[in-house]
Amino acid sequence: MSNIEIIGIDHGWSMVKTATQVFPTGVKEIANEPPMRNDILEYDGRFYSIGERRLEVRDGKTENENFYLLTLAAMAKELRKRGKQEANVYLAAGLPISRFSDEKKDFIDYLYKNKEISFRYEDNYFKVKLVHVAVFPQCYAAVVSKIMEFNQRVVIVDIGSWTIDIMPIENKRPVNGECISLQNGLIPCMRSLNEKCYRLYNTEIDESMIQHFMRYGNVDLDEEYTKLMAEELGHYADGVYNSLREYKINLKTSKIIFVGGGASVMKNFGKIQQKNISYILDVKANAKGFEYLGTVSLKNKK
Repeated sequence: MSNIEIIGIDHGWSMVKTATQVFPTGVKEIANEPPMRNDILEYDGRFYSIGERRLEVRDGKTENENFYLLTLAAMAKELRKRGKQEANVYLAAGLPISRFSDEKKDFIDYLYKNKEISFRYEDNYFKVKLVHVAVFPQCYAAVVSKIMEFNQRVVIVDIGSWTIDIMPIENKRPVNGECISLQNGLIPCMRSLNEKCYRLYNTEIDESMIQHFMRYGNVDLDEEYTKLMAEELGHYADGVYNSLREYKINLKTSKIIFVGGGASVMKNFGKIQQKNISYILDVKANAKGFEYLGTVSLKNKK
C-alpha cells in the first residue's frame, strides 16, 4: 500500500468533498486558455472553470462529463495537499443507499473509463493511474470508523444536498431491510426558502449565504432575511423529524445520529435537543469514511 494513494470523494449535488477539501460542483467550459489559472482544469485540450455555481440536479451523475471533471479536480486538490503530482490512486466514492445497487456498476464504469489520466489543475500537471475504483454506501461511510463504539441500535440520518438517507445499525451492522432514502435534502429546502423570500420581498438569497447560515446560524444580511431563514429552517427540521416518526423511529428513545451537511441544520434549528440525539458536523465525514473503507478493502485483498 505504500505506493497507492487512497482518495475518497463524496460527489454531492451541491458540494464535492474529499478528506481535506470542499468545493461547489460548478463546471463551466471556457472557450480559450484563460490568463489566470485559479480553479482552472485543463483536460483533453479543453479548459474548465471549477467550483463556481453548483450544477443543476439531474436524474443521474453519469449523464454527462461534469462529475468526471469534478473528480479530476478533487483528485488534484487532494494530491496537491499531499505534496504529489503523480500517483497510483485507489478511488473510493459513494452513492445513496436506495440507489446503490442500481447505480453502482454504472458509476464505477464512469469513474474508471480512463485508467491513466494526465491533466492540469491551476499551475500543476498531474498524472494519475487508477489502480481501482470502489463505490460504498453513503451514510454508513460517515460513521464506519465509529461503529465498534456502538453498543445499541443506532439510527444514522444523513442529510445531503438532494437526499436524506436513513440507516438503522444494529449489532454493529446496517439493517438493510430498513434503509430508506428520501428526496428532500437541502437543495429542495433552499428552493422552498427562496420561493417564500421572493413572494415576501421580491428577491432571493444567494445559496452560499443560506449554506453559511445553515452551518453557523449567522450571516451578514438584514434581520428580515435572517428571521425568514431561521423560520424556514426550523420548519425543515420539523419535517425531518416528522419523516422519522412516519418510519416508526421513536424520537424519545431511539439513538439518532445526524450526519451530512444537514446535521448543522438539525443542531442549530431543530426544536428537539435530547441526550439520545447527536450530530457529526464534519461535512467531509463520508469522504473520510470512503477512504477508511478503501483502506480496509485494500488490506483484505493483500
